[in-house]
Amino acid sequence: MDTIFALATASGRAGVSIIRVSGPHALKIGQDLSGALPPARKAATRVLRKRNGQVLDHALILVFEAPNSFTGEDILELHLHGSQAVVSAVLEELSAAPNARLAEPGEFTRRALSNGRMDLAQVEGLADLIDAETEAQRKQAVRVFSGALGDRVEGWRRDLIRAAALLEATIDFADEDVPVDVSPEVLDLLVGVRSELSDEIAGSFVAERIRSGFEVAIVGPPNAGKSTLLNRLAGRDAAITSEIAGTTRDIIEVRMDLDGLAVTFLDTAGLRESEDSIEAIGVSRAIERAKMADMRIFLKDSDEPLLLEPEKDDVVVRAKADLLQDAVDGVSGKTGYGVSELVSRIQRTLSMRAGGAGLAIRDRHRQAMKAADQQLQIAMDLAGGGSEHYDIAAEELRSAIRALESVVGRVDIENLLDEIFASFCLGK
Repeated sequence: MDTIFALATASGRAGVSIIRVSGPHALKIGQDLSGALPPARKAATRVLRKRNGQVLDHALILVFEAPNSFTGEDILELHLHGSQAVVSAVLEELSAAPNARLAEPGEFTRRALSNGRMDLAQVEGLADLIDAETEAQRKQAVRVFSGALGDRVEGWRRDLIRAAALLEATIDFADEDVPVDVSPEVLDLLVGVRSELSDEIAGSFVAERIRSGFEVAIVGPPNAGKSTLLNRLAGRDAAITSEIAGTTRDIIEVRMDLDGLAVTFLDTAGLRESEDSIEAIGVSRAIERAKMADMRIFLKDSDEPLLLEPEKDDVVVRAKADLLQDAVDGVSGKTGYGVSELVSRIQRTLSMRAGGAGLAIRDRHRQAMKAADQQLQIAMDLAGGGSEHYDIAAEELRSAIRALESVVGRVDIENLLDEIFASFCLGK
């Protein structure tokens, strides 16, 4: 196997830049650069030299020996002065080493997966941790990266293997050590797994929203102050405001961090019946997008019914409170009246939803768990029908186990790997 290397920190001028080397020749490469290496996990400074003896840099060196390293291979880390010239010179010297090449995107993490240092869910958690923009995203990614989802899947797998073993023992080994009727214990195991699966599937929708961001749509009739409110929330002129009704035709998005949650506010076209074909398209898109949002803010400037009805947890406020004599339940994007209270209400609502987040963070996790749940339902029906159906029930359990194993990458993942690792940087 090749030894790979890459810059593990951001490119450009910096205080320190780190180059990571992993593979069977990593330590030999380190010796060629610096002479004697420090003991594993003990940092030491060394002078890095080219093969002709020219000094490259004075660097801090760390060695991690296999299998106790990130990749499961020998790893050499070179902590350099963060000059682009220094980094380029060291990378050039590494590229000249035998059996060494520049790493592909995510190749270090891919080797960690191949060598059993991480499961696939942890890999995805690591990708989310690198991309995390808010505190909620960071906390969720850390949970998954720590192996919590893999531990839960392993618990389900254990119970299902036990259930399948009971069924198969009844089929193959009819002796006094095996209960005549194992269906009560089997059904108890399956009911327990299905209950936890149901909770995790429900929580996956919220977890996915924390990862990608919640959406809050601002809706109301034309000229109700939706764009002005969006600009107030954004703290800048994100949307064009005008006294002319129907100014907003396309949906305008502003992404914000609300109490650690990523939230995208949507400014939509004014909701009204229109003979203008272009405006009608904008209204149709606004209604469709608003229905898909996690929450809606309704700005009302009259008692006229809207084309969209509020749902649970939606907020209905009176528009343009600065023009009202009685501004109770009102909000004004122009003056800021009521905006803080509105934001606090949105934060509370979305934080309560976020509290129900599960460990599964991606659609593929949810689909795998749904497939397992369906197969468990079939297995329960078969197991409850008598011992003559145990062989088919056991096969359904094995299918359910395989579906769950795909969550952590034990089976059926080769077609996913290129897509997953393509999002990683070279040094990860």
